[in-house]
Amino acid sequence: MASRALSQLFLAMTLPLLELESASVPTAQSELRPSGEKSGQQLDQNNGVGESVLLSSYVQLEFSNRPWPQELPENLSLLTASTSLPPRTLTALSLTTECYVKHNRTKFCTCRSGYQWNAMLCSLYPTCLGHRPEISSCMCLSFHGAALGYCQLLPPVPATLTLDSQLQMPRDTLNLILLKTEEATNLRWYLRNPEDPKLIFLRPGAKVTQMSSQGQAGLSVSHLSRPWTGTYVSIFEAQGFMWELDQVVQVPLEEKEVVLLPDKLSISCAASTGFQLSCCFPRTNLAYTATWSPGEGSEVSLQNMSDSQCLVLTAQHCPAADTTYMCTLHSQNLAPFTAPVSITIIRDGDTTCPMDFSVVDWNVTKAGFVAQAPCPVNKRGMVKRLCGSDGIWGPVQSSCTEAKILNLCLKAKLLLEGQGKPHEEIPCILSQLREQVDVASTPTDLQKLLHTVTLVADVVAKTRAELTESSLKDLLTITDKILDMNISSLWTLAQAQAPSMGSDFLKAVETLVHSLSPQQLPFSFSSSNVLLQNQLLRHTSPPGYQMSFSTRPLLQAQIPWYSLAPLVHNGSNVSITSLVLQKLDHRLPSSYTQGLWNASYTTPGLILVVSITADSQAFTQVELIMDFEDMNGALHCVFWDHSLYQGQGGWSDKGCQVQAANTSNTTQCVCQHLTAFSILMSRHTVPTDPILELLSQVGVGASILALLVCLVIYRLVWGAVVRNKIAFFRHAALYNMVICLLAADTCFLGSPFLPSGYHSLFCLVTAFLCHFFYLATFFWMLAQALVLAHQLLFVFHQLSKYLVLSLMVILGYLCPLGFAGITLGLYLPQRKYLWEGKCLLNEDGTLHAFSEPVLVIVGVNGLVLVIAVLKLLRPSLSEGPPVEKRQALVGVLKALLILTPIFGLTWVLGVAVVFAQDSVVSHYIFTVLNSLQGVFILVFGCLTDKKVLQALRKRFQGTRSSNSAISLATNETYTSEPSKERSEHASYEENMTD
Repeated sequence: MASRALSQLFLAMTLPLLELESASVPTAQSELRPSGEKSGQQLDQNNGVGESVLLSSYVQLEFSNRPWPQELPENLSLLTASTSLPPRTLTALSLTTECYVKHNRTKFCTCRSGYQWNAMLCSLYPTCLGHRPEISSCMCLSFHGAALGYCQLLPPVPATLTLDSQLQMPRDTLNLILLKTEEATNLRWYLRNPEDPKLIFLRPGAKVTQMSSQGQAGLSVSHLSRPWTGTYVSIFEAQGFMWELDQVVQVPLEEKEVVLLPDKLSISCAASTGFQLSCCFPRTNLAYTATWSPGEGSEVSLQNMSDSQCLVLTAQHCPAADTTYMCTLHSQNLAPFTAPVSITIIRDGDTTCPMDFSVVDWNVTKAGFVAQAPCPVNKRGMVKRLCGSDGIWGPVQSSCTEAKILNLCLKAKLLLEGQGKPHEEIPCILSQLREQVDVASTPTDLQKLLHTVTLVADVVAKTRAELTESSLKDLLTITDKILDMNISSLWTLAQAQAPSMGSDFLKAVETLVHSLSPQQLPFSFSSSNVLLQNQLLRHTSPPGYQMSFSTRPLLQAQIPWYSLAPLVHNGSNVSITSLVLQKLDHRLPSSYTQGLWNASYTTPGLILVVSITADSQAFTQVELIMDFEDMNGALHCVFWDHSLYQGQGGWSDKGCQVQAANTSNTTQCVCQHLTAFSILMSRHTVPTDPILELLSQVGVGASILALLVCLVIYRLVWGAVVRNKIAFFRHAALYNMVICLLAADTCFLGSPFLPSGYHSLFCLVTAFLCHFFYLATFFWMLAQALVLAHQLLFVFHQLSKYLVLSLMVILGYLCPLGFAGITLGLYLPQRKYLWEGKCLLNEDGTLHAFSEPVLVIVGVNGLVLVIAVLKLLRPSLSEGPPVEKRQALVGVLKALLILTPIFGLTWVLGVAVVFAQDSVVSHYIFTVLNSLQGVFILVFGCLTDKKVLQALRKRFQGTRSSNSAISLATNETYTSEPSKERSEHASYEENMTD
């Protein structure tokens, strides 16, 4: 070239339909110029010759002193103006650019091999295919009007793209290195999948890492999988041109990607002579061939789908014995792998499930096998059904998921990993996802929907992408439809597989909502389940920022001016977002932090999410005041803490408290931070009644006073009333009942003055002692009843005093201690031991460990009462004189008056309280009767006892009662001489009077 090329000139040449027009040049000394400057001019466009121009080209002319080549057009000559120059000979004609003119006068100018448009023109004009210049090589540009330049000769490639091996194993790390020999700028990485020629932009993400240093740049992709196969393209600028280098990466299939349908089969040769097996695998840029073996007597066909292909084996005959069929996949330079399908023949006498047509067609299946069927069209997954050992079909289990939902979820996952541009892909994903909510019909559909939203939120959080108004509307519409009642039945099944999906969805919505671009403010949205207010705050004054929502319950919230003033005074652009989500609180896990019990409270059906952003920075330490109307019962202001329970989240009251509101039917919550708020209220609410509380306190106080009087009386008359075994047993039981009930009532009355919660040791000890002593009271009642029953039924069989006393102590103290200890050990680790806000057993779960033993004891005591009444009304007694009959009736009445309160039969009202939680009347009766147990013991256990009264008179009067003979008659002694009837009669009367 140096020996013959004296100068170079690029000329514009126009070719008409049949003849080549004349061409001329302005000068023979023109030099190569940068693209975009005219090095020549188009000739004869206005001379009337080329009325139909088809092709316009630039040519490169090389001049030499040698003769003109004969093969070149002879009519191509220099301009007359250049004849004064030394004669030159045209030695080469190189085509560099071809321009095709469209009907709209747009020119598509394509570079010939070895030539390319320079980078400056590439950045200014679109490519012929309409692609962005940054993702396409500069071989063809589109111009409106005349072309502004020509394609230039490419220099040597200034870099090489290296790869250790095109074949990469799954879960390995791919490393691409770009070695540069010249300075390179504006480097970008792309991936072209085998199924889609479109270039996918690669950016740093969960899997993608980019590096750059002097002389080289690199791309690293970790944990390779099938979506990361294809052609990796590196596009950069160097020496004034855009360069594109690529490497093909292949990733073999994994065994888990091969789907067998079914993977196990039992067939009845009598019911079906043949069967069909499918071996499906996704398409890749590796060529795979599949084979079935054994294949004798079967037909094999290949079915092609958009993203996969299936090799179908159709067996015409039933095999003679159990057989294992193998699907084998082969690919060059790879070891083949196989997937087995076992075929079991159903024999005569085997237990089977019959044919059934629930959801899909189920063939006869052997007991213990799982029948499988494909999902309907446009769904992915499998439908399974177990044939039980008894030959009865189990429930249908479906993992079918809409193919479009799965594709959107995969796209969001790849976006998080590093494929695609968030500001382009996120609006597309949300728009398509909104349409798919309506077709969600299975738990896996719902699960994938929520997971897709969560992935999009993760992308927004990590890339700090901003949502447009239309994208945010799509998100809120998706949220509203997901919370709608028509798919609420799917939540229970879906949450069984993913318990934290409700919490993850709430966090995702929080993230996306306050990612709205500031240019889109103010913004509002209203639907049946979602209410949003988002606006800029330019100034603040008392009372501050206020918001109200027409929800049930009615909700009003405000942020005081003194919390917002520092932000506004700094000149920041402050945006406040308030979002109400209805029904989502019912989809969250039943998890509560320390001090909150997870069964006795529920939320009102809404969550308030408030966020503040100032100059793109989130602020959370702001005071928020919320007013909830028409709330009853024990209430707690709570927020959803996503950090609890290993990231699954839970309700917490940290930083929040209930305050007195201006109106009686309003509950006011004050929190010192911003997040997702709600309120906890009693699941079974009894309206707070000060009269009921006062009656309870007065009753327990009177009971304590009465029990103290009982102890004083026993201290004075003990020696006079326990002169025989029967009296000793009765008063010993009564005395221990007094001690236990006194201790229990004291703990109960003092518990409100102790700090509540699991952190308080005194609270835990008080709750345990209350449980133990109340139980001990009833167990001593049981001991007294059993002693009475023994005296009624076994008149002539006496037990040792010390044996009976030992048994009574074991029953009265050790049994309740065991119940209380086991209850503490079982429920305290689960944080279900304490009543919310009280140092007592909780009201629904652990309380059964007290109420159930009490009801059993009451039942036994009631049985003893029936036995006593029957004994008193036996015929030998009722047939006596009228006076004796009246005395018997009086005895029955006395027995009822004494045994009923002492044996705790009033606790039967506890059943009414359990079954009528909202009944105020039952609560009143139960509270009054049971708080006065000590008074009942004083009245019917001490003051109505003849011997106690006589002993008291003797103690205070110092004289013997004139009717001491009657008292002595009650102190019976055992003799064998009297008849059996007289002995029994004396025994009954003593037990009634003692």
